[in-house]
Amino acid sequence: MNKKLKYPIMFVGTGSDVGKSVLAAAFCRIFKEDGYRPAPFKSQNMSLNSFVTANGGEIGRAQAVQAEACGIDCHTDMNPVLLKPSSDKTAQVILNGKVFGNYSAGSYFRGEIKEQLFAEAMKAFQRLAQKHNPMVLEGAGSISELNLKENDIANMRVAVETNAATILVADIERGGVFASVYGSIQLLTPNERKQIKGIIINKFRGDISLFDEGRKIIEEITGVPVLGVIPAFNHIQIEEEDSVSLERKATFANDNKINVAVVLLRRISNFTDFNRLEHDERVHLYYTNNRTELQKADIIILPGSKNTIADIIELRRNGVAAEISKLARAGKTVIGICGGYQMMGQRIEDPNGIESNVEAVPGLNILPATTVLEDKKQTIRSSYYFKNYKTLCSGYEIHMGKTTFAANANPLNRLDNGSNEGCWVSEKCWGTYMHGILDNPLVIDDLLAPFAEGPGTTENYNEFKQKQYKLLAAHIRQNVDMDAIYKMLQK
Repeated sequence: MNKKLKYPIMFVGTGSDVGKSVLAAAFCRIFKEDGYRPAPFKSQNMSLNSFVTANGGEIGRAQAVQAEACGIDCHTDMNPVLLKPSSDKTAQVILNGKVFGNYSAGSYFRGEIKEQLFAEAMKAFQRLAQKHNPMVLEGAGSISELNLKENDIANMRVAVETNAATILVADIERGGVFASVYGSIQLLTPNERKQIKGIIINKFRGDISLFDEGRKIIEEITGVPVLGVIPAFNHIQIEEEDSVSLERKATFANDNKINVAVVLLRRISNFTDFNRLEHDERVHLYYTNNRTELQKADIIILPGSKNTIADIIELRRNGVAAEISKLARAGKTVIGICGGYQMMGQRIEDPNGIESNVEAVPGLNILPATTVLEDKKQTIRSSYYFKNYKTLCSGYEIHMGKTTFAANANPLNRLDNGSNEGCWVSEKCWGTYMHGILDNPLVIDDLLAPFAEGPGTTENYNEFKQKQYKLLAAHIRQNVDMDAIYKMLQK
């Protein structure tokens, strides 16, 4: 299959959470359906939701989702620079899938390493572009943050360097769409402005024909065509990596289903671990740090964290830690994943100051385990057997700690390489480093067994996701001028 388009396409935004990632995923699937070999690319991503590539590298979850929409495995070249905030002022920088260092926000955004990172990002782009066409690029946040723009390596500098046909995405649901579109374009340099070939208005609710006049106004004041107005949708479920999406999640228990409470941490990471569980018809999943709502839960999950020590200190301060320990002793089902697994132990030690200047903190004392944080980061995909089951499961690890447990606990997972992972003390209490463990139906059915009348749906989760990409592509085709897009990419 040798179909090719002349230019890459890039989606940039008037702000964060306007829908760039989902639109990029949609076009990845559209191009695949139309006989091309697309690949996603985001030069710099900032997210605590990450994924592990086949070669053990770490990238933003959005690019893994977009690669899945392309029908290909993800690669570190798709997101060469990943920022993982560990506090309000510091972040871990991942370069080409591996830890590059920890930087303060000031030093990073002053651009002290920007040229090195930008050069590496462009090398990654070129490597991908040699194998894939078209390249589907995504920007980050707003294209017109003037105080940061000079050192921005994710938006218009990339658009100009790659000569990408660039589409500006605006979220009409927020209001002020005319000002945000016009202002974003006007604040660009003339050279950057030339790259903006189209505008998409996203998340429209109501009768789209009522915005016909609005389209004309935007085109008149910007000189750029509006290529589509996308209706907001609830019937399509695409994984979201931005923590802003947590604001749209449930926060209270529901009396009619099995209540699964995810403890809402300040630095929560990889909350996509719970998407498959959230879609289970037997489950009501909600995020909370409210002690009353935790009491109503049948199952409590402690999720991953980018700063386990800071988050457990916060849980102690607000009384949630004591509440979870009490509920666990009373027989409540409590499980932990990654940072949550570390918190469930007796102690977390940080002798080298990996996360903070706090050398050690007590854990929740639910599991007989101790964790020591280490410099080396473990990033690996794994196949394993859960508990005593004979069905092979899959998942991936992303952590900087080593956990040991006492003899009265059992390993939760038996890896296919013969080693053990995780800690299991009872049917109601276990912890693991394995992200994606709840994507396995066997694990979900085991977890829900004490509360459910029978097993859940047998639909394969990967098949479910592929259906969602197909629905998403159809939704975008119906509301975007695809002929204009293709002409734009061939001119």
